[in-house]
Amino acid sequence: MKYENTFKAIDQILWKEQGCGSELDYLEQKSWMLFLKYLDDLETEREEEAELEGKTYKRLVTGFYRWSQWATPKKKDTMTGKMVLDTVNAMSGDDLVQFVDQKLFPYLKDFQNTATTTDTLEYKIGEIFGELHNKIRSGFNMREIINMIDELHFQSAEDKHEMTVLYESNIQRMGNAGRNGGEYYTPRPLIRGIIKVVDPKIGETVYDPACGSAGFLCEAFIYMKDKIKSVKDHEALQRNTFYGREKKVLPYIIATMNMIFHGVSAPNISHGNTLATNLATIQESDRKNVILANPPFGGNERGEVLQNFEIRTSETAYMFMQHFIKTLKAGGRAGIVIKNTFLSNGDASAIRKMLLENCNLHTVLDLPSGVFTGAGVKTVVLFFTKGEPTEKIWYYQVDKHYTKTKPLIEDDLEEFLTLQKTKAESAHSWNLNVNDLDDTCDLSVKNPNKVEVVDERTPPDILSTMINLSEESTALLKKIEENLNNAQAFFQTALTEMMTPKEGWKYIPFEKCLQKVPKQAQVKSKDYLETGRFPIVSQEAELISGYWDDETIVYSHKKPVVVFGDHTKNVKFIDFDFVIGADGTHILLPIDDIDSKFFYYVIKSIKLRNLGYARHYKLLKETSIPIPQLTEQLRIVEYLDTAFAKIEILKSNFTKLSLECDTLKQSLLKQVFE
Repeated sequence: MKYENTFKAIDQILWKEQGCGSELDYLEQKSWMLFLKYLDDLETEREEEAELEGKTYKRLVTGFYRWSQWATPKKKDTMTGKMVLDTVNAMSGDDLVQFVDQKLFPYLKDFQNTATTTDTLEYKIGEIFGELHNKIRSGFNMREIINMIDELHFQSAEDKHEMTVLYESNIQRMGNAGRNGGEYYTPRPLIRGIIKVVDPKIGETVYDPACGSAGFLCEAFIYMKDKIKSVKDHEALQRNTFYGREKKVLPYIIATMNMIFHGVSAPNISHGNTLATNLATIQESDRKNVILANPPFGGNERGEVLQNFEIRTSETAYMFMQHFIKTLKAGGRAGIVIKNTFLSNGDASAIRKMLLENCNLHTVLDLPSGVFTGAGVKTVVLFFTKGEPTEKIWYYQVDKHYTKTKPLIEDDLEEFLTLQKTKAESAHSWNLNVNDLDDTCDLSVKNPNKVEVVDERTPPDILSTMINLSEESTALLKKIEENLNNAQAFFQTALTEMMTPKEGWKYIPFEKCLQKVPKQAQVKSKDYLETGRFPIVSQEAELISGYWDDETIVYSHKKPVVVFGDHTKNVKFIDFDFVIGADGTHILLPIDDIDSKFFYYVIKSIKLRNLGYARHYKLLKETSIPIPQLTEQLRIVEYLDTAFAKIEILKSNFTKLSLECDTLKQSLLKQVFE
């Protein structure tokens, strides 16, 4: 919890930074400071190990540039005898920012020039700080963050594990935020499932040519390090196993640091456009044993890039598919996530034919649209081995509904992993003979084994289920009652405090609670897409009204917002990047002193008179908002979140009860008339 609370507190500070406008910026700025503290602890650990062995360790970062010197100089407290921050010599304000910008970053960037080879930690440090930029303009904010990070330690295995888990969750949050972040994050349960099928072995090379935050490579390292049996195996994993390439700067930096945090000291990750490589120039030495990837889709490559491919296409993912086939060694294996339209799209027909002729596409995993949070696309995972043509394809269909609050978990792939070993058929799996395909090589997912489940329960069995649901609902109602009693007691205390001038609540005019939101383009309802890269949020009742592909009109802010429907009075809490839909959608961004979720609950609580289809925003302007201190806002949000979550479970139970009633009616009719 220490790490989690620290990360949250840092994000709170970064909210105030003018140069940090999104989750991407938070992660970037948090990363370089975490990295330097991690590096200092790592070097201290290596220094101590060398000393025990009677050897000398030469530090990479020396002198005043060490974390312990510039970031957190210490002195002994005369009262306690403990080492504490030397506040006299610790830089803060403009001095700290100038040192970081003008001395520290240039010093670290120069490691690229002083490193003897490119496959060293020294060179990677130079690469990272050659691409990074400090965006924190307040030295006081930076000092506060540095002090928090200094309290974290990365010298034990437990510490490192907790830190990597939290770092991954931050990358996930960046992905959930949508926009650019969504390109970098693939759900880790899915990655781990793919790796289990592909089963990379020590001595093989593992490659991700569109590596994003290096999720595939990090998880492959975790999977393979358990198989280490010798020093040689360890050295192989460190130096010549994992290879990645990333086009965009920020994910490239994050990928490199992510690999280092996970234990690969000098990751072979390069910055550049994989698709700029002409396939005709790929040699045997360039080929890899294993490819794991989730390539981007869309079409934004320059004309000269298109010339690098045998089959000309403007779709990025289809270019990557050709790269995968060409780059695999004979006998090499791949697990590739791709948009499910690849299976049937006419533009991909030639590439499907190339894949089937050159590789054994032995498995297709079909995934529902909710697997990738914030993206309304359906995907499939293609598993293939290069060197022999495809004769039979085994399909497995994951038949579940996923949301942001109910994501894919490991257990959801358990049956797939079990059945995949033997390619067994089931209600969710089947085989397809390639000889049965037409000239287009259409591989569309059509489950021939899916049958409607017939409820054969007797009326007593159904009644028993209903009783159990009712008992569960009663228990939930009791818990909700307890929560409400606690909440009422809390609100009563708060109301008492409100009468105290110094500690009480304030009533602030509605418009003074808001920050100015830049005007953003809106998409008309007739133009909404059924699937796309970015969700559309409008004034309608549904959370997401449709999808859009153009990222230039995506609304992104460092703080969650409240969406208010001018005509409908609908109120939504939005904590992800989105496109604004239709006329009448108001974006409400609370000031820094007001928690967004608290503001959402307050707006939800306001009863506005009904003006029909006229505009209701003017009624909000007439109100004042009760605002307690931030800590009290968060306590109120916690109470309400807990209560509402239980109400949702209760609602689900009541829905199930209603369905069971219908089933009971049908069962009774069946018994009477059959």
